[in-house]
Amino acid sequence: MTGKHSSKLSFENNIKIMESQVQPPEYANPTSSETIGVSDSAPLATLPPSTQDEQWRRVGSQISEFLALLPEYIGRFFNEYKQPIITIGLILAAIITVKVVLAVLDALNDIPLLAPTFELVGIGYSVWFVNRYLLQASKRQELSQELQSLKKQVIGSQQLPES
Repeated sequence: MTGKHSSKLSFENNIKIMESQVQPPEYANPTSSETIGVSDSAPLATLPPSTQDEQWRRVGSQISEFLALLPEYIGRFFNEYKQPIITIGLILAAIITVKVVLAVLDALNDIPLLAPTFELVGIGYSVWFVNRYLLQASKRQELSQELQSLKKQVIGSQQLPES
């Protein structure tokens, strides 16, 4: 016999041996009329109270603990990220303000004769500004001094290089 043939036979023998050792499971006959008797006088084992109530209580207590600590969490978060929160808030406020102003201007532009009136007001103010500050050299010096004063008020009392 060759090696392959002998290993095949031993494998088949092992299967036959295992099949003979396997016992079929015993099942109760579902059609039998046998009943199980219960004694009324014997104490019955009782199940513990429903664990679902305990789970709900546990979840409720966890939620109440979280809600009790929520102001502390929010306060700590705000203290830790105060500057970025303020910066983001200011950026959002600026964006909303610009959108509202543009919406108002668009609504005003749709009113007949109002847009040309605004253009005339703008042209009139530009003519007045040029006449008041830019035509004469002494007036230009006055405008420059006013701008320097405004820079000092906004920036502070730092020494600014004269231009």
